[in-house]
Amino acid sequence: MSDGKILAAHKDGAYVIRMTGDVRLTLCTTIDEYFHNMYEDPEFVSVWVDLCEAEGIDSTTLGMLAKLALEVKEKFGFTPAIYSCNTGINRLLKSMGFQRLFELHEEVCGTSEFGDEVPSVDGSEEEVRKKVLEAHRVLMDLSDENKTRFKDLMAVLEAG
Repeated sequence: MSDGKILAAHKDGAYVIRMTGDVRLTLCTTIDEYFHNMYEDPEFVSVWVDLCEAEGIDSTTLGMLAKLALEVKEKFGFTPAIYSCNTGINRLLKSMGFQRLFELHEEVCGTSEFGDEVPSVDGSEEEVRKKVLEAHRVLMDLSDENKTRFKDLMAVLEAG
């Protein structure tokens, strides 16, 4: 698998975030900072996430995406969209309950040319740990299945 990257483009408050390769917790600080900057854009009106070039997505990234959906709904009153044409990732999204958070599209989003890579933001070990904990708490709040799925991992993370 290739290393994960976050690409982004926006115009007139409409944002598209493309995740490519194997997207892991090492990108959580980058993702979180990009989301915060997006929310502060006074023209922000929409966001969709393109996962068609993602080869893998870890649970921290899933938690960051769930947090995105919840914050967008609460602060801006709309439901973001996710595009994914990978059957394994689609199955994963549904198993986490993402159909309640996003408009799920199991197809290519239709944009071949794309924006720039989001510059990597390094976080301290403690910052990353806090983001990983927060991401998993969000996932656990989505369903009883997720509570069971991440209970042991959370115990280890909280003890560490």
